[in-house]
Amino acid sequence: MKAIVTGYSSGIGSAISKILEDNNYEVIKLKSRLDDKISLEKEIKQILKQSDINLLINCAGVGIFKPHEEISLDKIQELIDVNLTAPIILSNLCLRSLKKTKGHIINISSIEATRHSKFSALYTATKAGLRNFSLALFEELRKADVKVTNINPDLTKTNFFDEFNFEPSDNENAYLTPNQIAKQVFEIINFNGVITDITLRPQRLEIKKK
Repeated sequence: MKAIVTGYSSGIGSAISKILEDNNYEVIKLKSRLDDKISLEKEIKQILKQSDINLLINCAGVGIFKPHEEISLDKIQELIDVNLTAPIILSNLCLRSLKKTKGHIINISSIEATRHSKFSALYTATKAGLRNFSLALFEELRKADVKVTNINPDLTKTNFFDEFNFEPSDNENAYLTPNQIAKQVFEIINFNGVITDITLRPQRLEIKKK
């Protein structure tokens, strides 16, 4: 069984890669930058010449939370490229292979895809777009027996917050861990049916300023 996991180097992507490798998946780690569609297309086509894949997990993501007029145009483009365009492109490139294997696409979106928070307009737009892409793509692929799942994690203790002035509190009931999400991903893969959309949240909402 072969899987492509983006964002495999840290956080949720790293935890997902580990649980897959522990369960006899070969995780293919892309070398191309996700905002370089020419390189990405070339690499995916080369991979698929060797063998088909069973699983595509779009986990890489970047965030920003500040007034929209303060965000640089380069940062706007980066969020759109990584959070939304790359998963759409990778799904496009891998679909024929996934149809052969009756495979599964899992997109890691965000709780922000389900609500409208202050200073989150850009991030929310990319994640809501990813969520709706996932839900619409499932309707397209049902008859091809390809599963599509969208996951909306709430606050998760990872390096995602390194560049922000806030992070989850130290209360263990106020954040998720990458391993918790990875375990949920593995359960979804093995579910006899399709979980199309799931939101994962800690019991408490507590954040702290740095």
